[in-house]
Amino acid sequence: MSYSYYKEIFKHTPTPFAFVDKDILLANCQAILKRAQDKKIRIATKSVRSVEVLKFLLAQSPQMQGLMCYSAEEAAWLAGLGFDDLLVAYPTVQKKHLQQVAAQIKLGKKIILMANQPEHLQQLQKIAVQEGIIQPICVDIDLSMPFFGLHFGVKRSNLTNAAQLNAFISILNQSPNLKLCGLMGYEAQIAGVGDAMKGRLLMNKIIQYLKRKSIKKLRQWRAQAVEMLLKAGFKLDFVNGGGTGSLESSREEGVITEVAVGSGFYSPTLFDHYSNFRHQPAALFALEICRTPQKGVYTCLGGGYVASGSVGKEKLPLPCLPEGCVLDNNEGAGEVQTPVLYAGDEKLAVGDLVFFRHAKAGELCERFNRLYWVEKGEISQEILTYRGEGKSFV
Repeated sequence: MSYSYYKEIFKHTPTPFAFVDKDILLANCQAILKRAQDKKIRIATKSVRSVEVLKFLLAQSPQMQGLMCYSAEEAAWLAGLGFDDLLVAYPTVQKKHLQQVAAQIKLGKKIILMANQPEHLQQLQKIAVQEGIIQPICVDIDLSMPFFGLHFGVKRSNLTNAAQLNAFISILNQSPNLKLCGLMGYEAQIAGVGDAMKGRLLMNKIIQYLKRKSIKKLRQWRAQAVEMLLKAGFKLDFVNGGGTGSLESSREEGVITEVAVGSGFYSPTLFDHYSNFRHQPAALFALEICRTPQKGVYTCLGGGYVASGSVGKEKLPLPCLPEGCVLDNNEGAGEVQTPVLYAGDEKLAVGDLVFFRHAKAGELCERFNRLYWVEKGEISQEILTYRGEGKSFV
């Protein structure tokens, strides 16, 4: 969409604000469904963080089944709002949050908690006994790979081989109130690492090579883990894998029944650097130009919405409209002011808007209480973010 398109829509809207273009979101959704082929899609809530957007996405296709939450407390809250089939991707031993989950399970909700260490199983078993429930759980195996002294992937699970998984199974067999129903493995080095960065030809080639090597090895380990669990007598309702950046490789694995997708719906800047797909920016935020200190420099109020993870310029939000806007290298995106350099055809002045994209998807919602739905050239609705609902989980 063009600068003039959004400028007209938001000509009376106080800044700063964030919005989701519903038409683009729908196009991204359709593209992701096509990329996933026959695999079910579990929506990653951390990359969405708005109840209304989650409802919208789930309504688009029967292929969209279930949510992947990032907090047990979040899952219990969403269950209370009517959502079901909730997988919590990160372990917790917090008694209060586990009790909240148990309360929803007693009401008939399906909430699956993550485990990969003895401490997880011990606490989950203890609370399940106290609450009088059978707690569904999912085992998280590690899919990172060591290459030439490099840890290629993220540091998640301690379950890296068959011996460790066997030890986990032994402890699980002593936990009668826990029911293993799923296996998860997140290939972060495929799903979350761009391999088409501008100006980094050699690094892109190295990453592409490591991805190919990693895919072959992680497939073997995931298939072995599934086989071990089945032979141990467990019935797996699902095997979860992948992410927005790895749909093409994850969907080819026969043992995988569902893929997780979140960031691809909003398509933040970190997902501009993949060689095998490209989605459209559906979520943006806008700042007001509050002063023009010199020709070609337009200083905006606010904007320091830096994404999490390792520190780097790629975690900064980027101005995208008008086209040709760039950040000032010396200042970047600041807490109270963000200078933007622009020498294009638009006649910018104090009070005008500059539109930005965030580096990571759902984290943008931690900065705003509400999102505007944009649909067919107008604001159709105001919807709340998690923050607007008064919720902040981690």
